[in-house]
Amino acid sequence: MSATPLLADDGGASHLKRGLRLPDIDLPTTSGRTVNLARIAGMAVVYVYPWTGCPGLPNPPDWDDIPGAHGSTPEAEGFRDLYAGFRQVDADVFGLSTQSTSYQQEFADRLALPFALVSDETFALQRALGLPTFTTGGVTYLKRLTIAVNNGRIARVYYPVPLPAAHPREVCAWLGMIDRSDLRPGGRV
Repeated sequence: MSATPLLADDGGASHLKRGLRLPDIDLPTTSGRTVNLARIAGMAVVYVYPWTGCPGLPNPPDWDDIPGAHGSTPEAEGFRDLYAGFRQVDADVFGLSTQSTSYQQEFADRLALPFALVSDETFALQRALGLPTFTTGGVTYLKRLTIAVNNGRIARVYYPVPLPAAHPREVCAWLGMIDRSDLRPGGRV
């Protein structure tokens, strides 16, 4: 495996500003239901990841050379391991990729994730929000980022995410430190 290039902010998420309303789109989840991120009451953390591998199957072409491609499993494990902390501050957690729900279900079961994974297999949310992507081997993937959503509006965006394994701690710490009054319109978050 070659060394992964450094991850730099390419401006791909600069348009995702605090206060931006999420689009009204129902997406399938591994919980067997749909979720509409624009309609979730309260705080939700949506970590967006490009792809999860499956034991015994190869990575997509040139995966080792794509900045930010690796890290979906340790990132998911971090959100799983800190899930109780997210719930303590009344935040829901969702993972989101363009993989099918059935593919995501294998991953969710294997890692015993206590939260739902959301499928944007049709790229509906990606197109509506202009989420950044990359292509390899003729397949388009979402770039890794995290959106904290409060009552259907963006409260904070993390992009790029250079250390996926450590990122869940960063988000949980931010949520634990913010004053809930800051989440009202006109607040500082």
